[in-house]
Amino acid sequence: MSIFSRARDIISSNVNAMLDKAENPEKLIKLIVREMEDTLIEVKASCAGAMAAKRKTRRELDLVQAREAEWERRARLALAKGRDDLAREALIERRRYADRGAALQGELNQCDALLEQYRGDIAQLEEKLEKVLEKERVLVQRHVHAQQKIRAQREIRRFDTSDALARFENFEARIDRLETEGDLVNFGRRPSLEDEFARLEGNDEIDQELEALRASLAPPRAE
Repeated sequence: MSIFSRARDIISSNVNAMLDKAENPEKLIKLIVREMEDTLIEVKASCAGAMAAKRKTRRELDLVQAREAEWERRARLALAKGRDDLAREALIERRRYADRGAALQGELNQCDALLEQYRGDIAQLEEKLEKVLEKERVLVQRHVHAQQKIRAQREIRRFDTSDALARFENFEARIDRLETEGDLVNFGRRPSLEDEFARLEGNDEIDQELEALRASLAPPRAE
């Protein structure tokens, strides 16, 4: 595949759609970034080569144009000296350099068109690469969150289909029964004789404290 073909494929591809549908966006992003970077390096290298070729062609054209001007000067000189034969030969040489100059100018025009194409591809590739790198962080986070959600849902389904909840409910019911049995241990039991006398003695002490408190609140008697 040529550099331009690869560049056109990457530039025209819907990178965002590819990333959104990817099962492993981290891996796909790395592959896309690597492909873009490799293509970008090759396109820039080709652009640099085209620029070097243009400079070489420009130097050759300058030299050819200088030789063309020199042969025209000589043709004029020969005519001024009455040497039509030499003037004719000089014009033939000038025409030869003129033709070569025209060919070189065509090459320069092609170099300019090629460089413009390279620059356009480089700009678009750099823009695509920047978008991919900007979206990388968001997509990786989405992928991680999606995986965590899947694991959580699997755990929920696993508990729903297991007897873990049933065992927990049985254990809770056993505790409820034990608490109820504890409350019923002394339910309906008649107090013992010791309990009855202790209650009576406690009531006497309360009555004495109540009388003492009443006496302390009574107003003093007048003398």
